[in-house]
Amino acid sequence: MRATQRIVPPRTSLRFASSAALALVAAALLGGCSMGAGSDAASTAVDPAIEAPMPDQAPEQFAGGAELGEASDADGGAEAGAEAPEDRSVVTTGWVAITVEDPVAAAADVAELTARADGRVDDRTERPGTDTQSASASLVIRVPSDGLDAVLDELRDLGDVTSVQLSATDVTVAHQDLEARIGALTASVTRMRALLAEAADIGDLIAIESELTTRQGELDGLTQQRAQLDDQIAYSTVSVELGTEDTAPSPAPEGFWGGLVAGWTGLLWFLGWLGVALGVILPWVLAATVVVAIVLGIVRLAQAPARRREREAGAARDPEAGAAREREAVAASTTGDDPTPRA
Repeated sequence: MRATQRIVPPRTSLRFASSAALALVAAALLGGCSMGAGSDAASTAVDPAIEAPMPDQAPEQFAGGAELGEASDADGGAEAGAEAPEDRSVVTTGWVAITVEDPVAAAADVAELTARADGRVDDRTERPGTDTQSASASLVIRVPSDGLDAVLDELRDLGDVTSVQLSATDVTVAHQDLEARIGALTASVTRMRALLAEAADIGDLIAIESELTTRQGELDGLTQQRAQLDDQIAYSTVSVELGTEDTAPSPAPEGFWGGLVAGWTGLLWFLGWLGVALGVILPWVLAATVVVAIVLGIVRLAQAPARRREREAGAARDPEAGAAREREAVAASTTGDDPTPRA
């Protein structure tokens, strides 16, 4: 058979070629527009002074800068971490209980070690031992905050420490607030004084002076508060209680026999105090008895003449009755009864 060959018309191939050329031209135009728009956006979004580096330049130009930045961040973080505790304002208070042999002598030792630490004693109470109470002492000391640990170590050397309580309160915000308010009021007072120096009207002078007095009073009050807060921050307050072993309370009774012993001890204690009370009252009772006996004797002596006259008058009227009354009077005088005739 005779083979047939398909021949593509030239018009179709030309059509494909023109379509491909148009597609390439359109792609080139779109790429140029997008690059122009991107360059415009980059130029408007980034400040010329801080333009971002090109990608191929970043490793060469900024590698050292990155290392320097990391080193500076590390140094800055270390410095900030070291300065942070120093910038904080902390008020520290504490309470220490120590058992010693002689609390009064130990109180003198506490005062001495406080003076060595450049501190001071704000309160001191000493109670010597008696028959009814044990010796004890209490002190309130103020020591520099940076030397508090050393002072506590010296206090532990005085005896047996039974209790230690420490409390730290962060007052950084309050201290910074006082500083800011004092700075603002200081500037305000300075301006008011300048206005007062330039004022020429009497009314303005009075108004400015009144406002200046008010603001100066507020400034003085805030300055005093800051001084008190600075003192609390610079000096820690520690209460020291000194006592002996007898000062500790006895344990509570346990069980039936413990309660019985406690009750018997309480009864003996009550009877002892009752005996003391009776011993105090007895002399007064005896003295009152003597006074009453003397008063009764005086009354009887005062009534004796009247009774004698009554007996004599009765004997004159009735001799037999008078003799009987006389015998009764004699018998009464011997027995101590009242000889007054009874109806």
